[in-house]
Order: sequence, then structure tokens, then C-alpha cells
Amino acid sequence: MRRRETGRAAVGLTLQPDTGYLTLLDGVLRSALVDYFEVAPEQTWRVTAGDGDGQEMVLVENGYFEAFLRLGQEANKWFVAHGVGLSVGGSHPRDRGRQRVWNQRLALDQARFGYRWYSDHLGMSAPAGRALMLPLPVAMSHASVERMGRRLSTLRRTFPLVALENTAHYFLFGQPLDEPRFVNQVLSAGEARLVLDLHNVYTMAENMGFDARDYLSRLDLWRVLEIHVSGGSYSDGSWLPTGQVLRLDSHCSRVPEGVWELLNWVRPRCSALQGITLERMEGTVGQGDVAVIQAELTRIREAI
Repeated sequence: MRRRETGRAAVGLTLQPDTGYLTLLDGVLRSALVDYFEVAPEQTWRVTAGDGDGQEMVLVENGYFEAFLRLGQEANKWFVAHGVGLSVGGSHPRDRGRQRVWNQRLALDQARFGYRWYSDHLGMSAPAGRALMLPLPVAMSHASVERMGRRLSTLRRTFPLVALENTAHYFLFGQPLDEPRFVNQVLSAGEARLVLDLHNVYTMAENMGFDARDYLSRLDLWRVLEIHVSGGSYSDGSWLPTGQVLRLDSHCSRVPEGVWELLNWVRPRCSALQGITLERMEGTVGQGDVAVIQAELTRIREAI
């Protein structure tokens, strides 16, 4: 059932396992510009045994686990979880053990962080059971819908809200404008919400040559729980024999105007929106970026 939620959406910023990032942005993270922190749970773990391939993996907390918790308590911010390594769309039998351990670790984390929601990426990040931490596309098939629906249903046993993010893919098993219908089907099967990453749509639209607003209009926007905005970069054309330059979803720079335009267009259409998150990757923030990030957070707050 569609449910309209009222109230102003909150503003979030990513936490990264990077001492330089946390030090430079300490004042911003503790300021009133930020309501919540987005954490990738797997960035707060380390593997002490196993490899997920025939040997049971053991995942324990690393030093950033407590550091992030302490920052949240001191700054009076709440948390959302945004994973990348669960491999929601993966299908290889060899990966079942790793996924079981992953879900157990997420349940332990939830008891400490109290994440208001958990999201992961549309795609597979452990083909043949080998964790790559990079979501690759899956076939837009009924089997994929059922498989990802089951994975999302499992996550709903642990988290109050579960969502899936549209991913910036560089190739697809099908046509780009067919993907929104596939996304809608997966979310319906898993009774899940959507994390709408606008830079991902912007990136794919530029690389694949389609209208980003056409893509967005095909999504069930009433399912949008959170919106992500970020910047990116361009590839070196010498990487490919054709010399083609690709837009990269690298989260390494300021948000481009095209993404702000998409935010202004789509935000009023997202009736159940609860948060807008500005994303930056570790190793991409220098002293000169602090003012840029402050201005971007201010612009998000003004937009809502």
C-alpha cells in the first residue's frame, strides 16, 4: 500500500574510514548542517579468518566501528546503513556461506548503531562467490527479481526499513530505459524502498545516451526513501581501444549542476522521502573541499 509520510526530509553526509577525511570535516560533521551519518557497515569490519570460499568467514569490528559510534553520540546524529558488498543480486552457490555470515554481522551492527534503514546496491558484487565490492549488473529477468526479493525480505528481519539503490552501471543486460521497470519489480518483490542515486542516473544517461528525466519518470517515485547526490569525474580515453571517455561515479568532486537540476525536478515527486545524503569518498577531501561540502549541504537544506 502506498503511504504518504509527512515532515521535512533530513540531510545526511557519509562517514569514511579515513582519518584525514574525518579530521578535515569534523566541524561540518558536528554542525547543524547534518542531521544523520551514512555508514557502509563493511568499512567498519575486518576479516580475521576464512575467505568465504569453502572456509567460514569471521568478521569483527575494526577501529572505525567505535570511532563512528562515538562521533554519532558526541554530535547527536543518527545513522543509516548503506552497504555495497552484500551482493543482493548474486546467484552463485559458493557465495551462500559468505552471505549468511554477512547478515549475521549486520544484525550485530544494528544492535549497536540502531540504523534507521539499511540499503544496498542493485546488482551483484560477488560473482562466483568472489567478493569484488563492485556491483555488477544482473539479468533483468523474473529469476533475478525473485532472488533479490528474497534477499531483501531477509534483511527486513533485521532492519526497520530496507531499500535498494539504483547503481551506476557501465553496461546492462538489456536497454537502459527498461531498467526502471526491473527496479520497480524487485522492490515490489522484496517489499522494499528505493534509494535514488541521482549521480548514478546522470552518469548512465551521459554514457548511454538517454534522457535522465525519462528514466526517473519510469520509477515508482513514491517508493523513494532517500536521495543521494554526489560528484564524479571522467575516465582517461586511453583506457579503451576506442578512446571513448566515460563519466565515472567516483564521488570525488563537487556535485554537477545537472544533478542539482535533477534533484529540483524529482524531489517534489517523492512523497515519502526521508533523507537526502551528500556522498564523498575517502581520499578525495582536501582543505579546499571543506567549504564546497558546506555549501552543498546548505544547498540541499534549502532545497527541502
